[in-house]
Amino acid sequence: MGASLPKLHIACMGIEKVIPRLQDLSVFTRLLARSATGQAITSYTSHFHGPVEGGQMHIVIVDNKRTPFLQSESYKKALNCIRCGACMNTCPIYRRSGGHSYDYVIPGPIGSTLSTFRDPKKHKTLPFACTLCGSCSNGCPVKIDLDAQLYNHRQDLSAKDIIDPKKQFMMKAASWLMSHPTLFDLAGKVARKVVPLLPKALIYNKSNVWGRQRDLPNMPKNSFK
Repeated sequence: MGASLPKLHIACMGIEKVIPRLQDLSVFTRLLARSATGQAITSYTSHFHGPVEGGQMHIVIVDNKRTPFLQSESYKKALNCIRCGACMNTCPIYRRSGGHSYDYVIPGPIGSTLSTFRDPKKHKTLPFACTLCGSCSNGCPVKIDLDAQLYNHRQDLSAKDIIDPKKQFMMKAASWLMSHPTLFDLAGKVARKVVPLLPKALIYNKSNVWGRQRDLPNMPKNSFK
């Protein structure tokens, strides 16, 4: 009703939403509903072929930094996104942190790559909110290489020297520890014994930003290994 009753209809869309032919629309309509909610087709698809009688219809095609995306070999596939949310449904990080933690209009794996490309300084932490498990890429109906893009963002942020020095130090330390299996096993064994005995004031301090709003999970009795 909001689009049919007024005499003036203005619709905005991104340049990546243009499809080649009308018969291609049915493919995307079915793909979107099945990947988003598991339905065969959604009941909320409306088709407008022109303005109402005596009215006007305007289509505004928005660029808004999409052209640089198309020029990028590493990230242009992100514009294939149909906004179904399949990557969010399967992402182990998103399922535990929720959408508001991403601080961007689009959350989850697809939001992490879109936001970092648009404003790397503001969203420099989002490519690291990823385990690189590849579940998002595997579940994406339009085959966006999301895990590869997030990995590339990490390399780009490092090359631009945007990553926080403390994060850089912690990643290098973790990399060194994980490259020495015996020490890594020993560190895990010590942590499982010591961390439960530490006072909360020592664990939840100013340097533990993650612990401001969350409790650490209970230490397992045995290692995953």
